[in-house]
Amino acid sequence: GCILDGKLYPFGEIARTENCFRCSCSRDVMRCCSLFHTPTGYDKENCKVVFNQKSCDYDVVQKSDPSKECFVYSRV
Repeated sequence: GCILDGKLYPFGEIARTENCFRCSCSRDVMRCCSLFHTPTGYDKENCKVVFNQKSCDYDVVQKSDPSKECFVYSRV
Protein backbone atom coordinates (compact mmCIF):
# COMPACT_ATOMS: atom_id res chain seq x y z
CA GLY A 1 0.00 0.00 0.00
CA CYS A 2 0.88 3.68 0.29
CA ILE A 3 1.51 5.82 3.35
CA LEU A 4 0.06 9.34 3.53
CA ASP A 5 0.37 11.43 6.70
CA GLY A 6 1.42 8.34 8.64
CA LYS A 7 -1.60 6.25 7.61
CA LEU A 8 -1.40 3.17 5.39
CA TYR A 9 -3.81 3.04 2.44
CA PRO A 10 -4.35 0.02 0.15
CA PHE A 11 -3.31 -0.11 -3.50
CA GLY A 12 -5.96 1.22 -5.87
CA GLU A 13 -8.37 4.13 -5.72
CA ILE A 14 -9.00 5.89 -2.42
CA ALA A 15 -12.26 7.87 -2.53
CA ARG A 16 -11.46 10.01 0.53
CA THR A 17 -8.49 10.13 2.89
CA GLU A 18 -8.68 11.42 6.45
CA ASN A 19 -7.34 14.77 5.21
CA CYS A 20 -9.91 15.16 2.41
CA PHE A 21 -7.97 14.00 -0.63
CA ARG A 22 -8.90 11.55 -3.38
CA CYS A 23 -5.89 9.38 -4.24
CA SER A 24 -4.65 6.64 -6.48
CA CYS A 25 -2.08 4.31 -4.94
CA SER A 26 0.18 2.06 -7.01
CA ARG A 27 3.46 0.26 -6.36
CA ASP A 28 5.40 3.15 -7.92
CA VAL A 29 3.56 6.31 -6.93
CA MET A 30 0.68 7.85 -5.01
CA ARG A 31 -1.22 10.65 -6.72
CA CYS A 32 -3.73 12.78 -4.84
CA CYS A 33 -6.00 15.73 -5.48
CA SER A 34 -8.03 17.73 -2.99
CA LEU A 35 -11.76 17.28 -2.56
CA PHE A 36 -12.18 20.93 -1.56
CA HIS A 37 -12.04 24.28 -3.34
CA THR A 38 -10.63 27.39 -1.67
CA PRO A 39 -13.00 30.38 -1.56
CA THR A 40 -11.45 33.48 -3.13
CA GLY A 41 -14.43 35.72 -3.84
CA TYR A 42 -16.36 36.70 -0.73
CA ASP A 43 -16.77 39.67 1.65
CA LYS A 44 -13.33 39.49 3.30
CA GLU A 45 -14.09 42.39 5.62
CA ASN A 46 -17.12 40.79 7.29
CA CYS A 47 -16.57 37.08 6.66
CA LYS A 48 -13.97 34.42 7.41
CA VAL A 49 -13.07 31.01 6.01
CA VAL A 50 -13.15 27.88 8.19
CA PHE A 51 -12.42 24.31 7.10
CA ASN A 52 -15.24 21.81 7.61
CA GLN A 53 -13.63 18.37 8.09
CA LYS A 54 -16.98 16.58 7.87
CA SER A 55 -17.91 17.95 4.43
CA CYS A 56 -14.29 18.27 3.22
CA ASP A 57 -14.86 21.84 2.15
CA TYR A 58 -14.40 25.40 3.32
CA ASP A 59 -17.32 27.24 4.91
CA VAL A 60 -17.43 31.02 4.69
CA VAL A 61 -19.18 32.49 7.71
CA GLN A 62 -19.79 35.89 9.23
CA LYS A 63 -17.06 37.03 11.62
CA SER A 64 -19.67 38.51 13.98
CA ASP A 65 -21.88 35.38 13.92
CA PRO A 66 -20.19 32.17 12.68
CA SER A 67 -23.56 30.38 12.60
CA LYS A 68 -24.50 32.48 9.54
CA GLU A 69 -22.99 31.72 6.14
CA CYS A 70 -21.69 34.31 3.71
CA PHE A 71 -22.22 34.34 -0.04
CA VAL A 72 -19.23 33.00 -2.01
CA TYR A 73 -18.99 34.04 -5.65
CA SER A 74 -15.76 32.27 -6.65
CA ARG A 75 -13.59 29.32 -5.58
CA VAL A 76 -10.33 27.82 -6.87
